[in-house]
Amino acid sequence: MAKVKFPASAFKFINELKANNDRNWFAANKPTYLEEQARVAAFADRMLHELNLHDVIETAGGAKSMYRIYRDVRFSKDKTPFSTYWGGRFKRAGKQRRGGYYYHFEPGDKSFVMAGFWGPNTQDIKLVRDDIGFDPAPLRAILSNETFVNTFGALQGEQLKTQPKGYDGSHEAVDLLRFKQYLVMRRFTDKEVLSDNFIDLINQAFKNTRPFLDYMSEVLMTDINGILI
Repeated sequence: MAKVKFPASAFKFINELKANNDRNWFAANKPTYLEEQARVAAFADRMLHELNLHDVIETAGGAKSMYRIYRDVRFSKDKTPFSTYWGGRFKRAGKQRRGGYYYHFEPGDKSFVMAGFWGPNTQDIKLVRDDIGFDPAPLRAILSNETFVNTFGALQGEQLKTQPKGYDGSHEAVDLLRFKQYLVMRRFTDKEVLSDNFIDLINQAFKNTRPFLDYMSEVLMTDINGILI
């Protein structure tokens, strides 16, 4: 299969949108937007194809993965009507495959891909914290692995300022217990995004998330005896 490059014209459109983020400009340039949207969707199709070689994704296609460019400004101080990036997500298939993949392509060296758990519910957070509290070694081993560190650096996500209620503040893994989100992120420069091998860089990053996603899936889908919940 021939490689699909990320379209440089899609970045050009975003830069123009950043300078003209209003409805009149967008309406006049909507045909160009639709052309670029289709090009990014084709690139997302290729990402999905590569992902399905080593994971199982239920998202039906690249276009289905993409977020709307129209912003919901009802509760935001920023009233600009359009997002100034291309973004979307891929959902893993089956209840035992927890977590998901996200992509964000934005000029100015602001592009990244991410995997993990953006908004875990209270029950899921408790399961993860209880497992960490019992034995943080498995997660520590994943987070300190050379491949993980070289790809993602460290675990990302919002954290509490102190230990969560019901957990000892002197616990050896209190730094992990404070997390409210569990995310891993690989950032990209514009040069990388527009390179011939960008699709390979993305796919390798997604592959490198698997020890983390597999650990989290096991924690969230089994009880302390290893029985499926």
